[in-house]
Amino acid sequence: MTTKGTQTTPDLLHAVFDTIDEGIHVVDLNGKTIYYNKVAAQLDGVDASEVIHKHVLDVFPSLTEETSTLLQVIKHGSPIYYQKQRFANVRGVLVDTVNTTMPIYQNNEIIGAVEISKNLSEIKKLSEKLVELQERVIRSGTPAKKENSTSSAKFELEDIITQSETLKKLKQTASKAAKTTSPILIYGETGTGKELFVQSIHNTSQRKNGPFIAQNCAAIPASLLESILFGTSKGSFTGAAERPGLFELAHNGTLFLDEINSMPIDLQAKLLRVIEDGIVRRVGGTRGIQCNVRIITAMNEHPTTCVNAEKLRQDLFYRISVVTLHIPPLRERKDDISLLSKHFLKKFNERFNKSVKNLSHNVQAFFQQYSWPGNVRELEHAIESAMNIADGNTITEDHLPNHLFHTTSPIQKEPISFRKEVDKFEKNLIESALHRCNKNILQAAKFLNIPRQTLQYKMKKFKLSK
Repeated sequence: MTTKGTQTTPDLLHAVFDTIDEGIHVVDLNGKTIYYNKVAAQLDGVDASEVIHKHVLDVFPSLTEETSTLLQVIKHGSPIYYQKQRFANVRGVLVDTVNTTMPIYQNNEIIGAVEISKNLSEIKKLSEKLVELQERVIRSGTPAKKENSTSSAKFELEDIITQSETLKKLKQTASKAAKTTSPILIYGETGTGKELFVQSIHNTSQRKNGPFIAQNCAAIPASLLESILFGTSKGSFTGAAERPGLFELAHNGTLFLDEINSMPIDLQAKLLRVIEDGIVRRVGGTRGIQCNVRIITAMNEHPTTCVNAEKLRQDLFYRISVVTLHIPPLRERKDDISLLSKHFLKKFNERFNKSVKNLSHNVQAFFQQYSWPGNVRELEHAIESAMNIADGNTITEDHLPNHLFHTTSPIQKEPISFRKEVDKFEKNLIESALHRCNKNILQAAKFLNIPRQTLQYKMKKFKLSK
């Protein structure tokens, strides 16, 4: 029963389910469809009216009781998580999905099943296109930075600009580690320059003329990451092609896995096995392929934190962290701010054909006070933004992007004097103590835990009367 201006609960749920971007297919205990939303219809290339109240196998004859996840879940009562599937819909269009199928219970008895399908076709196409382009570049021997090199790594250790003793020692360690083949783990906050170190290590190593392939593990859906890394074997799932993965493409070179802590735990176990024995098996394949690849990984959290939070397998951590480099944030190496600022001024002067020579006194002071949560990357973007609107030869506080001022105190017109700030604090403290003790100097001295003579000296210094 409905009332004017309202909808029944089923109608409301149907309206909600039709607005989400995932396919939803619900069947009863007999395998007949009782709900089928618009996205599911688009994925399968049918009209919902052709599916509702029909048995799954009558509408999708390519399926069987064994291959239909909905029927399998009804039969066994166990959920099926993240099942990859490729199929041709009735229009002949290949569709890649990842499905989760769950049993529906009522009063402890199974009454049906629901399947939620996520369309990964476009993401998969883009990922495969990237792999194909990398494969084409590597096999054609297209030069990147150096002649006769298939590496896309651009940076050298000398490109890392610093006067920080910590970073100088890191560069020395990186130079030594580059001469070996051991795995390297680099961690530090976002924007500190982790990939700069990774590329520099590759270009310092004996693999510098080999491939350099970088993959952000958080940028690819977990269901596709395995096939991107290890490749696929024909027939591994419906429509799968024979395709090499990034490990094969990085043979005799370096594979950089960024945000390794975003990789699913079960996939981390497979990665560990590949790192240990150097043998890759494509998804769905049985043949082992020997790969000579140096692994460098990175993360923007402390490794121990990730291990404790079960984002990173402990055994994988021990294997990938044979050499560990921690890149400190910019706020801990503020001596580099001035040096980097000059570098970025020069860089953007050349790019924008400008002649901005320096930062104003106020901007320099502000840069030293600011905490730089985005680190070197944020500093570079701030100077690039200012260079876009600066007319003269100096960047002032008016040229800086507004967001900087929402995370720190306003620009100081003069450099902060440590002595003056301490004196101001002492004066306020003494005034408060005298007021609390009704201007009794002996009691105020006891309250402040200082000799009476010291308090009298301070009162005279700050011109405080009794």
